[in-house]
Amino acid sequence: MKKLIYGPVPSRRLGISLGVDIIPYKNCSYDCLYCQLGKTTNQTIQRKSLVSVDSVIKEIKQVIDQNSDIDYVTFSGSGEPTLNSDIGEMIRKVKSFTQIPVAVLTNGSLLWDKKVRKDLSGADLVVPSVDAVSEEFFDKVNRPVKGLNIKKVLEGLRDFCENFEGKIYLEIMLVKEINDSEEEIEKINQFVRELNVDKIQLNTVIRPPGEFTAKPLDKEKLVKIKAWFDPKLPVEIVADFDRITSKAYHKDLEQVITELLKRRPVRKDEMATALGVHPNETVKYLQVLEERKKIRRVRVEGKSEAYFATT
Repeated sequence: MKKLIYGPVPSRRLGISLGVDIIPYKNCSYDCLYCQLGKTTNQTIQRKSLVSVDSVIKEIKQVIDQNSDIDYVTFSGSGEPTLNSDIGEMIRKVKSFTQIPVAVLTNGSLLWDKKVRKDLSGADLVVPSVDAVSEEFFDKVNRPVKGLNIKKVLEGLRDFCENFEGKIYLEIMLVKEINDSEEEIEKINQFVRELNVDKIQLNTVIRPPGEFTAKPLDKEKLVKIKAWFDPKLPVEIVADFDRITSKAYHKDLEQVITELLKRRPVRKDEMATALGVHPNETVKYLQVLEERKKIRRVRVEGKSEAYFATT
């Protein structure tokens, strides 16, 4: 049976987050170049009832009863969460039994749909993304499903920001030498001036991406880009979260991953399956181990996705 809940896990933006995965693996409207989970295997904008609402709620209750330090119940997971047509009902039910705020991480691609905007209206925090406002860079970075254009996405985001009563953190994921030009940033700047958001968060490719061509920006370039935005806008560079000292970071899982990689190089999706751990949780440990130079990425000829091995 698919694991619907993962964590709590340390999040750079949300503190200690309880992840709720209501989407089959890699069902998404985008096939983002930088996605930490790899290539989208089912690209769609068709919303469906995808998992049992009762099963999701039961699992959330069980974890909350055993953890007192959760900062957010976060709907995200293996694809675009708004593709699940039951997300509104799930949000309402979670808020009926806990005071923990509910967050939704979304690529924002379905916000043009009134039903999606209504479903998200019960959340406390929504984190949509906009990585480009030009069709050219939208296609290069997000690689949307056929028929979905940037104009439609931006109009939906604008409508959502006008009416949503909770907090909105807008994420901009920057990929080196693709959507980080001063010209494109100025276009994004002009667009976000129109939006009513609490924060604009600049991010880059921190966790191991699905493709080698997705490269991170260094800190100096991020600082430079921040200065290109209107100083009146609430722009920030997303600070790194101290995963190692967090209560949600488990040294035993780190050791199991290291031992697995000592035997042979493994892709992150293979690793998640082998360990019975959610893919989103796995990539957080890979990031830490890579930063500490305990593991390395291995390029395999003919493969776009990276394999991991010990150093």
